Amino acid sequence: MKKICFVLCLCILLSGCGKYTSGDAQKDLEKKIEDVQSYKLTGEMEIVNNDDVYKYDVDVSYAKTDKFRVSLKNQTNDHEQIILKNADGVYVLTPALNKSFKFQSDWPYNNSQVYLLQTLLSDIQNDKTKEFKETNSDYVFTTTVNYPNNSDLVKQKIYFDKDLNPSKVEVMNDEGDVLIKMTFKDVNLKAKLDDKVFTLDNNMKVSENIDETQTVSEIDGDIYPMYIPENTKLADKETVSLDNGERVIMTFEGDNPFMLVEQTVSVSDEDSIVSVMGEPCMMGTGVAVLSDNMVSWISNGVEYYVVADNMSGDELLNVASSVAVIPTSK
Repeated sequence: MKKICFVLCLCILLSGCGKYTSGDAQKDLEKKIEDVQSYKLTGEMEIVNNDDVYKYDVDVSYAKTDKFRVSLKNQTNDHEQIILKNADGVYVLTPALNKSFKFQSDWPYNNSQVYLLQTLLSDIQNDKTKEFKETNSDYVFTTTVNYPNNSDLVKQKIYFDKDLNPSKVEVMNDEGDVLIKMTFKDVNLKAKLDDKVFTLDNNMKVSENIDETQTVSEIDGDIYPMYIPENTKLADKETVSLDNGERVIMTFEGDNPFMLVEQTVSVSDEDSIVSVMGEPCMMGTGVAVLSDNMVSWISNGVEYYVVADNMSGDELLNVASSVAVIPTSK
Protein backbone atom coordinates (compact mmCIF):
# COMPACT_ATOMS: atom_id res chain seq x y z
CA MET A 1 0.00 0.00 0.00
CA LYS A 2 2.80 2.40 0.91
CA LYS A 3 4.48 1.54 -2.38
CA ILE A 4 1.33 2.38 -4.34
CA CYS A 5 0.96 5.74 -2.55
CA PHE A 6 4.61 6.55 -3.26
CA VAL A 7 4.16 5.79 -6.97
CA LEU A 8 1.01 7.94 -7.15
CA CYS A 9 2.73 10.89 -5.48
CA LEU A 10 5.71 10.54 -7.80
CA CYS A 11 3.41 10.54 -10.84
CA ILE A 12 1.65 13.70 -9.64
CA LEU A 13 4.97 15.45 -9.08
CA LEU A 14 6.31 14.43 -12.47
CA SER A 15 3.12 15.50 -14.25
CA GLY A 16 3.65 19.04 -12.96
CA CYS A 17 7.28 19.20 -14.03
CA GLY A 18 8.09 21.02 -17.24
CA LYS A 19 4.83 22.96 -17.51
CA TYR A 20 5.52 26.59 -18.46
CA THR A 21 3.32 28.83 -16.32
CA SER A 22 2.17 32.43 -16.47
CA GLY A 23 4.64 33.28 -13.72
CA ASP A 24 7.49 31.66 -15.64
CA ALA A 25 6.64 33.57 -18.81
CA GLN A 26 6.31 36.89 -16.98
CA LYS A 27 9.62 36.40 -15.18
CA ASP A 28 11.41 35.55 -18.42
CA LEU A 29 9.84 38.53 -20.20
CA GLU A 30 10.93 40.87 -17.42
CA LYS A 31 14.52 39.69 -17.70
CA LYS A 32 14.47 39.74 -21.50
CA ILE A 33 13.20 43.32 -21.72
CA GLU A 34 15.37 44.56 -18.84
CA ASP A 35 18.48 43.24 -20.61
CA VAL A 36 17.65 44.97 -23.90
CA GLN A 37 19.79 48.04 -24.57
CA SER A 38 17.98 48.95 -27.79
CA TYR A 39 15.44 47.45 -30.13
CA LYS A 40 13.72 47.97 -33.46
CA LEU A 41 10.25 46.65 -34.29
CA THR A 42 8.28 46.86 -37.52
CA GLY A 43 4.77 45.76 -38.36
CA GLU A 44 1.25 46.71 -39.32
CA MET A 45 -1.47 48.18 -37.13
CA GLU A 46 -5.18 48.11 -37.94
CA ILE A 47 -7.67 50.40 -36.21
CA VAL A 48 -11.42 49.83 -36.57
CA ASN A 49 -13.56 52.97 -36.34
CA ASN A 50 -17.24 52.23 -36.93
CA ASP A 51 -17.34 50.76 -40.47
CA ASP A 52 -13.86 52.00 -41.42
CA VAL A 53 -10.56 50.16 -41.04
CA TYR A 54 -7.37 52.23 -40.99
CA LYS A 55 -4.05 50.50 -41.66
CA TYR A 56 -0.65 51.84 -40.62
CA ASP A 57 2.93 50.78 -41.24
CA VAL A 58 4.61 50.94 -37.84
CA ASP A 59 8.35 51.41 -37.26
CA VAL A 60 9.56 51.54 -33.64
CA SER A 61 13.04 52.36 -32.32
CA TYR A 62 14.03 52.30 -28.64
CA ALA A 63 17.27 52.93 -26.75
CA LYS A 64 18.01 53.06 -23.03
CA THR A 65 17.08 55.08 -21.18
CA ASP A 66 13.62 56.16 -22.29
CA LYS A 67 14.33 57.11 -25.88
CA PHE A 68 11.48 56.18 -28.21
CA ARG A 69 10.69 56.84 -31.87
CA VAL A 70 7.42 55.54 -33.33
CA SER A 71 6.69 56.16 -37.02
CA LEU A 72 3.06 55.65 -38.09
CA LYS A 73 2.43 55.83 -41.84
CA ASN A 74 -1.13 55.64 -43.17
CA GLN A 75 -1.17 53.02 -45.94
CA THR A 76 -3.94 54.84 -47.83
CA ASN A 77 -2.46 58.33 -48.18
CA ASP A 78 1.19 57.86 -47.02
CA HIS A 79 0.63 60.50 -44.33
CA GLU A 80 3.35 59.94 -41.72
CA GLN A 81 3.44 61.05 -38.13
CA ILE A 82 6.18 60.37 -35.60
CA ILE A 83 5.92 60.13 -31.83
CA LEU A 84 9.33 60.97 -30.41
CA LYS A 85 10.55 60.85 -26.82
CA ASN A 86 14.00 62.02 -25.76
CA ALA A 87 15.53 63.93 -22.85
CA ASP A 88 13.86 67.15 -24.00
CA GLY A 89 10.28 65.85 -23.90
CA VAL A 90 7.63 64.11 -25.98
CA TYR A 91 6.81 65.24 -29.51
CA VAL A 92 4.22 64.48 -32.15
CA LEU A 93 5.79 65.32 -35.50
CA THR A 94 4.28 65.81 -38.94
CA PRO A 95 7.48 66.10 -41.02
CA ALA A 96 5.71 66.77 -44.34
CA LEU A 97 4.25 69.97 -42.88
CA ASN A 98 7.29 70.98 -40.79
CA LYS A 99 4.98 70.91 -37.78
CA SER A 100 5.39 69.43 -34.32
CA PHE A 101 3.72 69.47 -30.91
CA LYS A 102 5.75 69.23 -27.72
CA PHE A 103 4.47 67.72 -24.47
CA GLN A 104 5.75 67.37 -20.94
CA SER A 105 4.21 63.95 -20.60
CA ASP A 106 4.61 60.52 -19.02
CA TRP A 107 4.07 58.91 -22.43
CA PRO A 108 4.31 56.03 -23.11
CA TYR A 109 3.88 54.75 -19.56
CA ASN A 110 0.58 56.50 -18.80
CA ASN A 111 -1.53 54.14 -20.94
CA SER A 112 -1.42 50.98 -23.01
CA GLN A 113 0.53 50.92 -26.28
CA VAL A 114 0.28 47.93 -28.64
CA TYR A 115 3.66 48.49 -30.31
CA LEU A 116 6.03 48.91 -27.32
CA LEU A 117 7.58 46.08 -25.31
CA GLN A 118 7.67 48.08 -22.08
CA THR A 119 3.96 48.89 -22.02
CA LEU A 120 2.94 45.37 -23.03
CA LEU A 121 4.96 44.03 -20.12
CA SER A 122 3.46 46.66 -17.81
CA ASP A 123 -0.07 45.55 -18.73
CA ILE A 124 0.89 41.96 -17.94
CA GLN A 125 2.44 42.94 -14.60
CA ASN A 126 -0.48 45.13 -13.53
CA ASP A 127 -3.26 42.60 -14.18
CA LYS A 128 -3.48 40.21 -11.24
CA THR A 129 -6.31 38.25 -12.89
CA LYS A 130 -4.67 37.83 -16.31
CA GLU A 131 -5.10 34.63 -18.26
CA PHE A 132 -2.29 32.64 -19.86
CA LYS A 133 -2.22 29.75 -22.29
CA GLU A 134 0.29 27.97 -24.47
CA THR A 135 -0.45 26.90 -28.04
CA ASN A 136 1.70 25.01 -30.52
CA SER A 137 3.32 28.23 -31.71
CA ASP A 138 2.60 30.94 -29.11
CA TYR A 139 2.28 31.99 -25.52
CA VAL A 140 -0.85 34.11 -25.11
CA PHE A 141 -1.63 36.55 -22.30
CA THR A 142 -5.13 38.01 -21.94
CA THR A 143 -5.07 41.18 -19.84
CA THR A 144 -7.05 44.29 -19.09
CA VAL A 145 -5.90 47.51 -20.78
CA ASN A 146 -5.39 51.11 -19.76
CA TYR A 147 -6.97 53.46 -22.29
CA PRO A 148 -8.40 56.19 -20.02
CA ASN A 149 -9.96 58.12 -22.91
CA ASN A 150 -11.49 55.18 -24.75
CA SER A 151 -13.89 53.15 -22.63
CA ASP A 152 -14.64 50.81 -25.56
CA LEU A 153 -11.21 49.20 -25.20
CA VAL A 154 -11.33 46.80 -22.25
CA LYS A 155 -9.00 43.84 -22.82
CA GLN A 156 -6.25 42.52 -25.06
CA LYS A 157 -4.59 39.32 -26.17
CA ILE A 158 -0.80 39.53 -26.42
CA TYR A 159 0.85 36.80 -28.48
CA PHE A 160 4.53 35.88 -28.04
CA ASP A 161 6.42 33.26 -30.02
CA LYS A 162 8.35 30.52 -28.22
CA ASP A 163 11.37 32.85 -27.97
CA LEU A 164 9.14 35.41 -26.19
CA ASN A 165 9.24 37.86 -29.08
CA PRO A 166 5.91 39.64 -29.66
CA SER A 167 4.00 38.41 -32.71
CA LYS A 168 0.55 39.99 -32.40
CA VAL A 169 -1.63 42.12 -30.13
CA GLU A 170 -5.43 42.30 -30.33
CA VAL A 171 -7.34 44.92 -28.33
CA MET A 172 -11.04 44.21 -27.88
CA ASN A 173 -14.29 45.63 -26.59
CA ASP A 174 -16.69 43.93 -24.17
CA GLU A 175 -18.19 41.85 -26.97
CA GLY A 176 -14.80 40.52 -28.03
CA ASP A 177 -14.66 42.53 -31.26
CA VAL A 178 -11.07 43.39 -32.22
CA LEU A 179 -10.80 47.18 -32.54
CA ILE A 180 -6.99 47.44 -32.71
CA LYS A 181 -4.66 44.80 -34.11
CA MET A 182 -0.88 45.05 -34.19
CA THR A 183 0.98 42.42 -36.22
CA PHE A 184 4.75 42.39 -35.78
CA LYS A 185 6.79 41.60 -38.88
CA ASP A 186 10.35 42.04 -37.63
CA VAL A 187 11.70 42.10 -34.07
CA ASN A 188 15.35 43.03 -33.51
CA LEU A 189 16.36 43.21 -29.86
CA LYS A 190 20.02 43.90 -30.66
CA ALA A 191 19.54 46.81 -33.03
CA LYS A 192 22.43 49.25 -33.45
CA LEU A 193 20.86 52.71 -33.38
CA ASP A 194 22.56 56.04 -33.92
CA ASP A 195 21.76 58.75 -31.37
CA LYS A 196 20.45 61.00 -34.15
CA VAL A 197 17.50 58.62 -34.60
CA PHE A 198 16.02 60.26 -31.50
CA THR A 199 16.81 63.92 -32.26
CA LEU A 200 14.14 66.38 -33.31
CA ASP A 201 16.23 67.93 -36.08
CA ASN A 202 16.98 64.61 -37.75
CA ASN A 203 13.33 63.57 -37.80
CA MET A 204 12.10 66.90 -39.15
CA LYS A 205 14.67 66.73 -41.98
CA VAL A 206 12.57 63.94 -43.47
CA SER A 207 10.38 66.63 -45.04
CA GLU A 208 13.25 67.76 -47.29
CA ASN A 209 13.01 64.47 -49.18
CA ILE A 210 9.25 64.66 -49.76
CA ASP A 211 8.30 65.75 -53.29
CA GLU A 212 4.61 66.25 -52.64
CA THR A 213 2.92 67.12 -49.37
CA GLN A 214 -0.66 66.49 -48.39
CA THR A 215 -1.92 70.08 -48.53
CA VAL A 216 -5.14 71.54 -49.91
CA SER A 217 -6.33 75.11 -50.50
CA GLU A 218 -9.99 74.49 -49.71
CA ILE A 219 -12.10 72.06 -47.73
CA ASP A 220 -13.75 69.69 -50.17
CA GLY A 221 -17.28 68.58 -49.27
CA ASP A 222 -19.26 68.84 -46.06
CA ILE A 223 -17.20 67.46 -43.17
CA TYR A 224 -19.43 66.75 -40.20
CA PRO A 225 -19.41 64.67 -37.00
CA MET A 226 -21.50 61.51 -37.28
CA TYR A 227 -21.73 61.34 -33.49
CA ILE A 228 -23.29 64.28 -31.64
CA PRO A 229 -24.09 64.11 -27.90
CA GLU A 230 -27.74 63.81 -26.92
CA ASN A 231 -29.83 67.00 -26.99
CA THR A 232 -27.13 68.86 -28.93
CA LYS A 233 -27.39 70.21 -32.47
CA LEU A 234 -25.66 72.43 -35.02
CA ALA A 235 -26.51 76.08 -34.38
CA ASP A 236 -24.15 77.94 -36.70
CA LYS A 237 -21.67 77.34 -39.50
CA GLU A 238 -19.22 79.96 -40.77
CA THR A 239 -16.58 79.79 -43.52
CA VAL A 240 -13.65 82.20 -43.33
CA SER A 241 -11.19 82.81 -46.19
CA LEU A 242 -7.49 82.67 -45.30
CA ASP A 243 -4.41 83.75 -47.24
CA ASN A 244 -3.57 80.14 -48.12
CA GLY A 245 -6.87 78.38 -47.65
CA GLU A 246 -10.00 78.51 -45.55
CA ARG A 247 -11.43 77.82 -42.11
CA VAL A 248 -14.85 76.35 -41.31
CA ILE A 249 -16.28 76.91 -37.82
CA MET A 250 -19.28 74.87 -36.65
CA THR A 251 -20.96 75.74 -33.35
CA PHE A 252 -23.12 73.13 -31.64
CA GLU A 253 -25.50 74.11 -28.85
CA GLY A 254 -27.56 72.15 -26.32
CA ASP A 255 -26.81 69.98 -23.30
CA ASN A 256 -23.24 69.32 -24.47
CA PRO A 257 -22.14 72.35 -26.49
CA PHE A 258 -18.94 72.19 -28.50
CA MET A 259 -17.18 73.74 -31.47
CA LEU A 260 -15.69 71.97 -34.49
CA VAL A 261 -13.05 73.93 -36.41
CA GLU A 262 -11.70 72.71 -39.75
CA GLN A 263 -8.77 74.54 -41.33
CA THR A 264 -6.58 73.86 -44.36
CA VAL A 265 -2.90 73.55 -43.52
CA SER A 266 0.16 74.50 -45.52
CA VAL A 267 3.83 73.63 -45.25
CA SER A 268 5.68 75.92 -42.84
CA ASP A 269 8.83 77.56 -44.19
CA GLU A 270 10.54 76.78 -40.90
CA ASP A 271 10.03 74.03 -38.36
CA SER A 272 7.07 74.93 -36.15
CA ILE A 273 7.05 73.65 -32.56
CA VAL A 274 3.89 74.19 -30.51
CA SER A 275 4.07 73.48 -26.77
CA VAL A 276 0.81 72.02 -25.47
CA MET A 277 -0.65 70.77 -22.20
CA GLY A 278 -2.01 67.37 -23.07
CA GLU A 279 -1.22 63.91 -24.35
CA PRO A 280 -0.67 62.23 -27.73
CA CYS A 281 -3.60 59.95 -28.49
CA MET A 282 -4.14 57.48 -31.36
CA MET A 283 -7.28 57.83 -33.47
CA GLY A 284 -8.21 56.01 -36.65
CA THR A 285 -7.09 58.90 -38.83
CA GLY A 286 -3.79 59.48 -37.02
CA VAL A 287 -2.18 60.76 -33.86
CA ALA A 288 -4.26 63.41 -32.10
CA VAL A 289 -3.39 65.91 -29.39
CA LEU A 290 -5.76 65.60 -26.42
CA SER A 291 -5.99 68.20 -23.64
CA ASP A 292 -8.58 68.93 -20.95
CA ASN A 293 -11.04 70.67 -23.27
CA MET A 294 -9.79 70.06 -26.80
CA VAL A 295 -8.67 67.41 -29.26
CA SER A 296 -6.86 68.31 -32.49
CA TRP A 297 -5.51 66.29 -35.40
CA ILE A 298 -4.46 66.55 -39.06
CA SER A 299 -5.92 64.44 -41.87
CA ASN A 300 -5.70 64.82 -45.65
CA GLY A 301 -4.40 68.38 -45.51
CA VAL A 302 -7.00 69.61 -43.01
CA GLU A 303 -6.40 70.40 -39.34
CA TYR A 304 -9.32 69.75 -36.99
CA TYR A 305 -10.17 71.00 -33.51
CA VAL A 306 -13.03 69.84 -31.29
CA VAL A 307 -13.35 72.24 -28.35
CA ALA A 308 -15.73 71.91 -25.39
CA ASP A 309 -15.81 73.11 -21.80
CA ASN A 310 -17.84 70.28 -20.29
CA MET A 311 -16.85 67.12 -22.17
CA SER A 312 -14.67 64.27 -20.93
CA GLY A 313 -11.71 63.12 -23.00
CA ASP A 314 -13.71 60.04 -23.95
CA GLU A 315 -16.58 62.19 -25.26
CA LEU A 316 -14.23 64.54 -27.14
CA LEU A 317 -12.65 61.58 -28.89
CA ASN A 318 -16.05 60.08 -29.71
CA VAL A 319 -16.98 63.27 -31.56
CA ALA A 320 -13.56 63.59 -33.20
CA SER A 321 -13.46 59.97 -34.35
CA SER A 322 -16.85 60.34 -36.02
CA VAL A 323 -15.91 63.32 -38.22
CA ALA A 324 -16.40 62.35 -41.87
CA VAL A 325 -17.17 63.77 -45.29
CA ILE A 326 -20.91 63.84 -45.99
CA PRO A 327 -21.72 62.94 -49.61
CA THR A 328 -23.66 65.66 -51.40
CA SER A 329 -25.69 65.30 -54.57
CA LYS A 330 -24.84 67.62 -57.47
